[in-house]
Amino acid sequence: MGAIVNEVIVILILLVLNGVFSMSELAIMTAKRSRLEYRAEEDGDDGARAALELAAQPTAFLSTVQVGITLVGVLAGAFGGAGISAVLAAQLATIGWMAPYASTLSFALVVAAITYLSLIFGELVPKNIALSNPERVASLVARPMRVIARVGGPVVRFLTNSTNLILRMLGLGTVSEPGVTEQDIRALVEQGAETGVVQSAEQEIVENTFRLGDRTVESIMTPRPDVLWVDLADSADAVRDQIADAARERFLVCNGEIDNVIGVVFAEDLVLEAVKGVRIDDADAMRRLARTPIYVPTMMPVYELLATFRSARLHSAVVLDEYGGVAGLVALDDLLSALVGDVPSAPGDIAPFVKRPDASWDIDGTTPLDEIEARLDLEVPERERAEILTLGGWVMNRLGRLPREGDEFQWDGRRVSVLRMKGRRVDRVLIGPLPKVNQ
Repeated sequence: MGAIVNEVIVILILLVLNGVFSMSELAIMTAKRSRLEYRAEEDGDDGARAALELAAQPTAFLSTVQVGITLVGVLAGAFGGAGISAVLAAQLATIGWMAPYASTLSFALVVAAITYLSLIFGELVPKNIALSNPERVASLVARPMRVIARVGGPVVRFLTNSTNLILRMLGLGTVSEPGVTEQDIRALVEQGAETGVVQSAEQEIVENTFRLGDRTVESIMTPRPDVLWVDLADSADAVRDQIADAARERFLVCNGEIDNVIGVVFAEDLVLEAVKGVRIDDADAMRRLARTPIYVPTMMPVYELLATFRSARLHSAVVLDEYGGVAGLVALDDLLSALVGDVPSAPGDIAPFVKRPDASWDIDGTTPLDEIEARLDLEVPERERAEILTLGGWVMNRLGRLPREGDEFQWDGRRVSVLRMKGRRVDRVLIGPLPKVNQ
């Protein structure tokens, strides 16, 4: 009977060891690095330092854990409850009708019991403990696991080298550990937003930052039709009226036409000159106040534009098309709007996105398509996304002609309507749910 007790004790110890390995693996690999660093630095937790060391070498650590789990499994299989099965078979054989099946039945019962205990105490319970507080569990188990990793180091290195050798024989390279991807960061931010750790405004800025990396200057600039410019040949009254009506922070000074740019004049310079009592509405004043602009192509990536602003110590640039003509004007404000969202440039301006009570959206026609897709979860075909930049351009392409106010069509379960035209350009678009059909 003593042998049976010893066998039961050994099996239970092996199950507990399997659970410790499983719990250690999950706790150390899921523990937040920042929280472990805080425990190590602020609390002086040596266990947290050990956990950081193990997490910094995941391949070696996971190999150690796998060796431990495999060894435990082999030992459990070697014992296998054979003694317990024999005792149980003898008891079952005393029942007349069970006698022919006693050995098979006892073996099946012992295997089922060991499997159940292995799943509960060797996998499920330990892993749930690890997930409940991964940083604390990681700190508790890290030091003994570090000792095991050092003792088992030669075995792990031998197995790693053997694996790499076989991979090379198969014509495959060694598997590199994947780095953190953009999708990983997005998922973490989304999870943080769901739990309240990350504010919705912070989530929007992170999303916009990633989208900004894929955008070009053309997608954020003020397009040519909206650029304010004054002609040196205009009268002082015309220049004064034009500047007053537009109320812009900057405008171009040109000679005869918009493509002949002399420079950029900023509103603050006009104010300073006016305070001094200097005339600011004639050609000489425009030439004097105009700053030499920097020129950038339409296809320049947005982050390169930011670097250009930094190196030139300017915060606006004239955008040129492939023929050298003026395509628009871009400023640091445009970058800010692309990052933080709707920022009306003047008190009377309408925000790019205006939500209505009926859940529809009144949207500026110059809004980039990728922003529409992200904001409204509206899917645009890849071909159109590659060729068209703005919502207004997409509406025009869908209609196949110059739009008129009131034109509408359906797309992706939404109704898209032209609210307002500005000349030949789509100014405002309404996107909302399809009207309900009365049954």
